[in-house]
Amino acid sequence: MSFAAALLIGFVIEAVFAWPARLFRLIGHPVTWLGRAITLLEARMNDAGQSAGVQKILGAALVLIILGGAVLPCIWISSVLPDGWVGVVIGGILAWPFVAARSLYDHVAAVARPLEQGDTDKARHAVSMIIGRNPNTLDDAGIARASLESLAENASDGIVAPVFWGLVFGLPGLVGYKAINTMDSMIGHRSARYENFGMVAARLDDIVNLIPARLTGVLFALLSGRVSQSFGTMLRDAGHHRSPNAGWPESAMAGALNVRLSGPRIYDDKIADEPWLNAEAPDADATSIARGLALYLRTMVGLAAIIALFAIV
Repeated sequence: MSFAAALLIGFVIEAVFAWPARLFRLIGHPVTWLGRAITLLEARMNDAGQSAGVQKILGAALVLIILGGAVLPCIWISSVLPDGWVGVVIGGILAWPFVAARSLYDHVAAVARPLEQGDTDKARHAVSMIIGRNPNTLDDAGIARASLESLAENASDGIVAPVFWGLVFGLPGLVGYKAINTMDSMIGHRSARYENFGMVAARLDDIVNLIPARLTGVLFALLSGRVSQSFGTMLRDAGHHRSPNAGWPESAMAGALNVRLSGPRIYDDKIADEPWLNAEAPDADATSIARGLALYLRTMVGLAAIIALFAIV
């Protein structure tokens, strides 16, 4: 049977159970295993005293080592899985940690609840779990905006993209994508330490997210109930985003909810004058997060239907 059936099983398991805290305490999580390997290699290979060219070469070597270490075992596992439903179930269990639909929902919902109750401090703490910038600079509208941006971008990076590459290349594609995305999140920053060393990781992540990001935006728009507004905002504003990919799901979400997203923000005490997505719309609030989560749920159901269709075909 195709890996799509296994992927659907893994998707459903994660949607029901997420990744249980007890299991995390016992064995960690495959993404944290990748993170430890990246941290160890980066500490040994990335030296500020090296030339820019050498840093780029060694950064590319790290990408090859991590990607090979993630993908090659999956190729072997795929070759020895038994035929029939036994192999499909085992494949589903293996796919389970790499699709984080329930986990993302829970993290964003944890922001909405205190924001609805007027507890800004608790909402700031919750949003700090899903964004990289300092939450103390955010007012209520900024917290809601950051939550929706994270929901939209991570729907692409954390769910649609691994599903897409799993459908294309099976378990090796699923795990290989997750390795690339983890490397980008850890060493793909435009900072003095990673500008050169992380260049290959960042560019590779851009490439593998080109199709999934646009597919996520299309799914948001089609399932939004505001199809023309969502599509119109996406086509008009996606290219304004600093990322070649994140602007697609974020602008589709902005149009679907009739709120403005992105805009100026503070990173490391510096103001980044980012353009607005859906600039003419009002600010987001706790109600906007609830509506964003409802759209996200519809999108996940739609994605599950697509996986099921591939499994049947």
